[in-house]
Formats: sequence, C-alpha cells, structure tokens
Amino acid sequence: MIQVDHVSKRYQTRQGWKWVLDDINFTLRRGEKIGILGRNGAGKSTLIRLISGVEESTEGEIRRSMSISWPLAFSGAFQGSLTGMDNLRFICRIYDVDMDYVRDFTEEFSELGHYLNEPVKRYSSGMKARLAFALSLAVEFDCYLIDEVIAVGDSRFSAKCRYELFERRKDRSIILVSHSHHAMKEYCDNAMVLDAGKMYQFENMDDAYAFYHAKL
Repeated sequence: MIQVDHVSKRYQTRQGWKWVLDDINFTLRRGEKIGILGRNGAGKSTLIRLISGVEESTEGEIRRSMSISWPLAFSGAFQGSLTGMDNLRFICRIYDVDMDYVRDFTEEFSELGHYLNEPVKRYSSGMKARLAFALSLAVEFDCYLIDEVIAVGDSRFSAKCRYELFERRKDRSIILVSHSHHAMKEYCDNAMVLDAGKMYQFENMDDAYAFYHAKL
C-alpha cells in the first residue's frame, strides 16, 4: 500500500516560493491502477518523483509498504560515461537482484545488441528509453510508475512493452500519468485530476475527463 498523507511541495523561484502541490491525499492499494490527469505544469511529474522517493515533500508524509519502480523509461539517472552494461551492474547492486537474470532479460528485451557495451552518452534518446524500460521490467516491483511514456520504439516493440507491463504484471499496482483517454480507460481503475495544486478524485473515468477538459 502507498499512503499519501497531507503532502505538499514548494519550490523557490525568482518570484518567491511557489506551491506546486497543496495537501494531497490518496491511498493506492496492492493491485490497484490509478491514472493522474492534469495540464502541463500541474505537478504530475513532481508527485511521481515524491512517490518514488527521488524528492522529499515539503509537508506531509508518504508511507510505502510495497516496492516502487523509478518512472518507466526514465534515463536521467544513467551515468553517461559508463556503458549500458556498467549501469546495469550498478542497478543490480543497488537493488540486490540477480545480475545474470537482469543481464539476460535486458539483452533480449532492449534489443540494443553490442550498444550495451558502449557508453550511454553515445545512445540516442530512444536507445536510452529502451534500456531504461528493460531495466524497469527486469527488476520486479510491486508498483510501477509511468510518467507519460507507456512504450517506446516501433509498433512491434511497443506491443512487447504493453504485454510485459499490463499482461504479465497485471497483478501489480500502477500509477499512470497520461493525457491519453484511451490509455487511462484501458489500463486504470479510476482517475484523479491535479489542478492548481489540488487533487480531485473520481471513481468514474468519464467524470474525471469531463472535469479535466472543463479546466483546460
């Protein structure tokens, strides 16, 4: 279970302190899939970073009783001078997982071939996303965080991503940030809308989208 309890977040700007999130509350239970809607700058990515533990909240508390992934396809944590394989080994040590399994899975799933032994700084953005997506799935989590990106690459690779995430791991919890009505309705049980730092919760996906579009 993930419990977000009276969480607020502010940042220092040239105009002073700006509150991005204001008193956010919700609970994600094991196996539940929640979608988050909001305009650009509404704080969706900030909330994802807080839930993942990348950042700390200014106020409130996030309690986690299950393992949580980093945002899928997020490659910002890779060390560019290291090879893809070196980054893989580092992640295996951090999460204390079987390196042989993660290596074999990543080699097959990412389809990067010999590029896994090249420095990540030489990768295209798509190659970095493939590596990050493969590593996200190679390390098993109870909850997956998806910030806008559901799949990368061509249609065949995208279909493989969807199968691994939504079929093979359909018992896992998911927090999905997306503007896609189709993706939300297909993959999520319900939705929440972030607007002006406040969170609005809906049990019906159509009601959530009606509210979201009214705020645009």
